[in-house]
Amino acid sequence: MQNQPEDLINTEDELRELLGYPSELVRKKAISRLDRHCKDFIAKSPLIFIGTSSKEGLCDVSPRGDAPGFVETLEDHYLVIPERPGNKRCDSLSNILSNPQIGIIFLIPGLKETLRVNGKAIISREAKLLGRHQVNGKIPRLAIIVEVEECYIHCAKAFIRSELWNKETWLPENDLPKIPQILADHVSNESYPAHRISDALKESYKERLY
Repeated sequence: MQNQPEDLINTEDELRELLGYPSELVRKKAISRLDRHCKDFIAKSPLIFIGTSSKEGLCDVSPRGDAPGFVETLEDHYLVIPERPGNKRCDSLSNILSNPQIGIIFLIPGLKETLRVNGKAIISREAKLLGRHQVNGKIPRLAIIVEVEECYIHCAKAFIRSELWNKETWLPENDLPKIPQILADHVSNESYPAHRISDALKESYKERLY
């Protein structure tokens, strides 16, 4: 930035003086296991976002989605997230190998509150475990197993302010960002024009979801 921001917050004391402290409800809402409410929420969630970071502290957030309940709960302390085919960057997986800490947000369409789960992750290729997550006869090659350390409900204010689930606020299709053109411009290689990328995306979404 050419003009650096001024009057920065640099300490926890400064932050708390400005924003205050959480209420008793907020302080005590976090639990250290998957109770029946968390398990029910997870069973109804078709979309999650997972946050990871490398040992150097470089962060990444990535979506995972499938039919509701695609994330398996094991007892009260473990989650299994099947790893479906992607773009092979493996950002989340590489981060987990160097730093196991992981944060997850579970979404349910139409519900403004979300479930947040934090813990430690490992990567498994156990055949028996993976076999439980096959779709259309296709078995994932890997799964992320999370040892749960903290669970809590996140309030609805972000979804209320954004009106995410209100279809009347959605942009018309013609006004949405043109993803093939964005990718073509970012790659900046004449071998990958927008129309070619568009065809490749359609083929990938149709033939290689699993």
